[in-house]
Amino acid sequence: MRFVRPITHPCGQPPHPSRPTWQHGGVTAATHSSLFPQVPESADAVLEGLDPEQREVATALHGPVCVLAGAGTGKTRAITHRIAYGVRAGILPPASVLAVTFTNRAAGEMRGRLRQLGAGGVQARTFHSAALRQLQYFWPKAVGGELPRLLERKIQLVAEAAARCRIRLDRNELRDVTGEIEWAKVTQTVPGDYPAAVAKSLRDAPRDPAEISQVYGMYEQLKRDRTVIDFEDVLLLTVGILQDRHDIADHVRRQYQHFVVDEYQDVSPLQQRLLDLWLGDRENLCVVGDASQTIYSFTGATPDHLLNFRTRHPGATVVKLVRDYRSTPQVVHLANGLLGQARGRAAEHRLELISQRDPGPEPAYVEYADEPAEAEGTARRIRDLIAAGVPAGEIAVLYRINAQSEVYEQALADAGVPYQLRGAERFFERQEVREAGIALRGAARAGGNDALLDDAEDLPAQVRAVLSTKGWTTEPPAGSGAVRDRWESLAALVRLAEDFVRVKPQASLAELVAELDERAAAQHAPTVQGVTLASLHSAKGLEWDAVFLVGLTEGMMPITYAKTDEQVEEERRLLYVGVTRARLHLSLSWGLSRSPGGRASRRPTRFLNGIRPGSAAAGPRTAGGAGGIERGSGRRKRRGPVQCRVCGKTLTDAGEMKLMRCEDCPSDMDEALYERLREWRSDQAKELGQPAYCVFTDKTLMAIAEAVPGSEHELAGISGVGGRKLDRFGADVLAICAGEELEAVAEDD
Repeated sequence: MRFVRPITHPCGQPPHPSRPTWQHGGVTAATHSSLFPQVPESADAVLEGLDPEQREVATALHGPVCVLAGAGTGKTRAITHRIAYGVRAGILPPASVLAVTFTNRAAGEMRGRLRQLGAGGVQARTFHSAALRQLQYFWPKAVGGELPRLLERKIQLVAEAAARCRIRLDRNELRDVTGEIEWAKVTQTVPGDYPAAVAKSLRDAPRDPAEISQVYGMYEQLKRDRTVIDFEDVLLLTVGILQDRHDIADHVRRQYQHFVVDEYQDVSPLQQRLLDLWLGDRENLCVVGDASQTIYSFTGATPDHLLNFRTRHPGATVVKLVRDYRSTPQVVHLANGLLGQARGRAAEHRLELISQRDPGPEPAYVEYADEPAEAEGTARRIRDLIAAGVPAGEIAVLYRINAQSEVYEQALADAGVPYQLRGAERFFERQEVREAGIALRGAARAGGNDALLDDAEDLPAQVRAVLSTKGWTTEPPAGSGAVRDRWESLAALVRLAEDFVRVKPQASLAELVAELDERAAAQHAPTVQGVTLASLHSAKGLEWDAVFLVGLTEGMMPITYAKTDEQVEEERRLLYVGVTRARLHLSLSWGLSRSPGGRASRRPTRFLNGIRPGSAAAGPRTAGGAGGIERGSGRRKRRGPVQCRVCGKTLTDAGEMKLMRCEDCPSDMDEALYERLREWRSDQAKELGQPAYCVFTDKTLMAIAEAVPGSEHELAGISGVGGRKLDRFGADVLAICAGEELEAVAEDD
C-alpha cells in the first residue's frame, strides 16, 4: 500500500498554489468567453493547475484507489480530472466509466465538469438512478413483462399498513416509521428481524419495535398485492437480478469497466452490495471519502466500507488530500483541534488539514447570558458584517435542530436583516405550530367552558393542557426524528407561555394568542435572498464566507439523546462539519440560561474543552489560534437588571426593556407623534421594498414616542436604534419628533 504525502518546500511549509478556475464550475459551450472556459487542448493540459496530491489521484488510473479527502480539499476536482485525464489519454473509454454519488445535484455538477474537461459521454449518476436504469432495461429479460410502477412516496402506503395492523400513527409518527422501514431495507433487514437489529444497533425506535416490524411486514405485503416497488426495492431488485442471472451480471460488467464512488463514507450495506456486484472480481475502483464527515448513520450510512477499503484491497493506492483551499488557517486550526480529541475508528483515520489561504480573523467564542441575548447578539454581528461588505447570502447561522430557528428568525427580523431558511419551514409556518395555534385560539374563545382547562391554575398550565392534545408531553420522546421535532416545536410554545406570564402574571390565554399572532405576522415577510438559517445536517456540502454556530451547550451539542460513545462522536463530527463550512469568519456561541433572568446553569459543549480560551485542556494542542472568549453584551447598553422607570420592577421581556417600563404601567407616550412615526415608517418600507419592521419595530417607535429625543445622542440611546439605522433614518426621526414636516421625502415618494 502506498501513501502519498503532501510535497513541502525546504522550509517545511506546503506550497501555496494560486486559486484555479475549477472552483467556479460551468459547462462547455460553443463559445470561449470567460464564462465558458475552453476545453483543455490535451490530456496533459487536464492536469494543469492540480496540486501534487490531486495530480496523483488524476494519474492513478489502474487498480483500486482510495482518496481520503478532507473538507475543502478539492475532492470533486481531483476525481473529475482523473476521469477526464483517463478519457483524454485514451485509457478510459467514456462509456466504460460509471461515476456514482449520492444526490442528483452532485451528479449533475460532476457531469457538467466532465463536459467542460472534454469528457462527455461518461455516466455520472446516483446509486438509485444507475440501478433504476439497469432494472428497466433488464426486467423484461430477467422477469418478464413491465417493471412494476415506482412508488414516489411511500408514506400513504405505510399509513394504510398501520391501519390494517390496527396501529394508530399520527403524521409525525408516520414519517418516523417510514424512516425506520427505509433504514431496515438499506441495512438488508427483513421485517421479522427488525426488533433484533434495532437492539443490536442500539437504535432508538420511535415506536415499539414489534409494532414497527408488523407495519413493515404489512407494507411489503401491500406493495406485492398492488405490484408497486419503492426506491429501496430498486436497489434490492437490481442486486437480486445480478446475483441470480450471471449472464446479466456479465453484460453489466462488460459495459462498465471503471467505477468512481464519491462520498464513500455514506455508503449503506445495500449500496456496497450492489457495487460489489457491478465490480465482480475486478479492482478498477476509485473511492473518495472522509470518515470525519460521517453524520448520516441514522439513515444506514456507515464509514466501515471506507475504513476497511485497504484491508479488502491490500494493494490499493491511497492518496490523502489535506490542502484546504476553502478555509483560513484559523478556521482549519479549530477544525483540526476538534478532531484531535475524537475517539473511535473514524478518529484513527482523521486528516490533519493544511490551509492554503492567507490568514484571517480568529474564530470568536461568545458567551451570552441567555438564548434571546445570543440571538440578538448574533443578529448584531451579522448586521455589522453586512455593513462591512459581506453579502448577506454569504452568511449562515447553523444550529443543531430546526426548533432553534424561531428566536433567530425574530432577532434577524428585528435587526432588519433578510434571511432564508434551508431545509425547514419558518417556525410559525410549521404544521404543528399552526395546529397548536388553532387549538389555543379555540380554547381562548371557549374560556371557562372548555373542560380541558378546568384543572389548569395558570396560563402555562392552560397551554400545556391544550398542547397535550397535540403531542406535547412533560418528557421528550426518545430518539430523534419527526416526532421529536414536533415535540421540540410544541415545547418552544410552552416555554414562550412561561416567559410571557413572567412579564404579565395575570395574562389570559387570549392575550397569549394575540402575542403569537403578532409574532407570526412579523415573520411572514416575503421570501428574500439573505442570511441562511439551517440545521447542521442540511448544511453538509455547502460553504459561506461567514458562519455562526449557535446554541453550543451540553444537551444540544451533543444532543441529549446521543447516549453511546459512537453517537457522541457523530455529534462531534457534526460540529466539525459546521466549522468547516466557514471560509473566513467563524463564530461559536452559547447562552448560559434559556430565558432572561433565568439561572445560568448551562455549560458550553464539551467538544470545545481545551480549544476555547479558558477551558480545561483535553490534550496537547498545536500552537496558534488563541483568541479570547467575549462576554456577549457586545454593544448592548443595558445588560443586567433593567428596572421599569414607572414602578421600579425588574424587566426581563425584550420589548419592555426597550420601553424601559412594564406593559401595564401608564405610558406617557405622545400618541400623535407615534402615529406620525408609523406613517413615516410605512412610506420608508414601501420605498425600500421591505417589511415595516425592518425599518423600526413597533416597540422601538413607542420608545421614541415616549422619549421624544431631541438629539442624535438621545436617539442613539434608545434600544433598537443602532449606528446603521441612526445614519439612515436619524435625521427624519428627529425632524418628526421636532414637529417638522418632511416635504422633501413626500416629493421623493
